[in-house]
Amino acid sequence: MIELNVPGRGTLKLNYLVSDVNGTLALDGKLQDGVVRAFKTLRDRLEIHLLTANTYGGQTQIDHQLELNAHIIQPGNESAQKAAFIQRLGAAHVVAIGQGANDSEMLRAAAVGICVLSREGAAQETLFAADIVVPDILAAFELLEKPLRMIATLRK
Repeated sequence: MIELNVPGRGTLKLNYLVSDVNGTLALDGKLQDGVVRAFKTLRDRLEIHLLTANTYGGQTQIDHQLELNAHIIQPGNESAQKAAFIQRLGAAHVVAIGQGANDSEMLRAAAVGICVLSREGAAQETLFAADIVVPDILAAFELLEKPLRMIATLRK
């Protein structure tokens, strides 16, 4: 768990990390450098879940690399499916990471939503739904490894 006392927002108790895959963790269906190492570092603090439409068809390989099983999102109303997943976990305890239009509602629903600016781009609606915007996935993971940075960003 990551516990943060954020002035103007109160105490956040984050138990879950929920992330999109393609465009966020992976580019063209391949994990970006540093993602596997970051997951190993965060595993002892957060329960990690991946949500994906499996656009490139390589999710089995990514699951093997990260030693977990992603939740496959069905075509149609993907944004609502992702938000519903966050709600089932308990949105007040979730940090969510994404960049695509279908990630906007999950970032909005989560206690902390992080939008990643990726080489694939970032959807405008997702930027506006996020609490924090970072330049890349490794910067998002650094926030979770050094959570005092989030306090500095989120305080009101």
